[in-house]
Amino acid sequence: MGRRKRMATLSAEAVRRTFLAGFIPGSGLPSFDPPPPEEAWDTVETDQGTYPRLALAFWTSKQRQAANLHEISYRACYKPQLPRHFIERLTRPGDRVYDPFSGRGTTILEAALLGRRVAANDVNPLSRMLAEPRLQPPDLAAVAKRLQEIPRTGQADGLDLAMFFHPNTEAEIRGLRDWCLDRAVAGKLDALDTWIRMVATNRLTGHSPGFFSVYTLPPNQALTAEKQLQINAQRQQNPTYRDTHALILKKTKQLLSGLEPTQWRHLAQASRDAVFFSGDARRTPGLADASVALTVTSPPFLDVVDYTGDNWLRCWFAGLDAAAIGRGISTPRTVTAWSETMAEVFAELHRVTRPGGFVAFEVGEVRRGKLKLDEVVLPLGLAAGFRAHGVLVNTQTFTKTAHIWGVGNNDKGTNSNRIVLFEKA
Repeated sequence: MGRRKRMATLSAEAVRRTFLAGFIPGSGLPSFDPPPPEEAWDTVETDQGTYPRLALAFWTSKQRQAANLHEISYRACYKPQLPRHFIERLTRPGDRVYDPFSGRGTTILEAALLGRRVAANDVNPLSRMLAEPRLQPPDLAAVAKRLQEIPRTGQADGLDLAMFFHPNTEAEIRGLRDWCLDRAVAGKLDALDTWIRMVATNRLTGHSPGFFSVYTLPPNQALTAEKQLQINAQRQQNPTYRDTHALILKKTKQLLSGLEPTQWRHLAQASRDAVFFSGDARRTPGLADASVALTVTSPPFLDVVDYTGDNWLRCWFAGLDAAAIGRGISTPRTVTAWSETMAEVFAELHRVTRPGGFVAFEVGEVRRGKLKLDEVVLPLGLAAGFRAHGVLVNTQTFTKTAHIWGVGNNDKGTNSNRIVLFEKA
């Protein structure tokens, strides 16, 4: 639909008032000041009616500095400002916030920092390993003391990692891995161990001396051994020694810096009854009916991201079977198949959402902008029984990771945050 096309079933002004009023009911917060300009509005036509779509820069990285605790890399994750935008307006302290496709845990961590209770699900158990420890941030001195107990050597297992790591670095990585796996088997894995495992997982590979590896792709993507050998040859590089324990301490200090006393308290409160699942988002029997105040989530986008291939090295370090996990991740390659899967997700979300609760469902446009997934998602939520308020489109520019791949804004990949906002009557 064209941006300036008038809305068919209601006047433009009436639909917009309904959207803005529904966005923040009873919150006492202003909606948009100044009001959005005429050209910011668009519509989405469905069989059930016409819905408003508003495109603005709703948040920027400079607008509100996010907590350093979020700085754990994961492929296809959104900025903390996105869930915060909805958590602040649609929930109150103590409400339960949920993410069925949790990834690195951006939604639940931001919710916890804001004093909300949290629930998370992801079919990849690596998600929980990255998210849960950050609800229980440790004392830096305690991390240093625990690292002194961990051997700097471990058992070989036949996997050749020499293209990524110096032999002494690899020995330390294997020592960390063996420590965590052995402690888990013995039932001794504690919060300090899971924190160290989380940080080490995030430091495995990257493109700066702050990572364990030689120069490679950003940390949210792991190349195959063969492709890394090609990079090493092209750059005429060999892995140099990296002190893994020192880098873990350095990253820990960075993650903890800036945390305020109130945030420490909120995290401790959230950790006491945080709920984590590692399964199919279409079936979450561990979540009670009508128990969730707000869901903020972003599902896998068709075949855009190779979640398994990107995480193979992290899965190895964590003792997870990347191939088995990959078989359990639903990545439909057609819009029809993707819609069928998401329809079941929406049915489950309707079950767990309380009356008056919300779902903010973030998607994007893919396939060079030809497919706008908000237009696919809107009818799915309506069919599940939700009321739709409309679509918010946060315009944005690409990050450095995208530019590494030669992707420019509005060119390839996912170019904007497109959030369809639903409410359960």
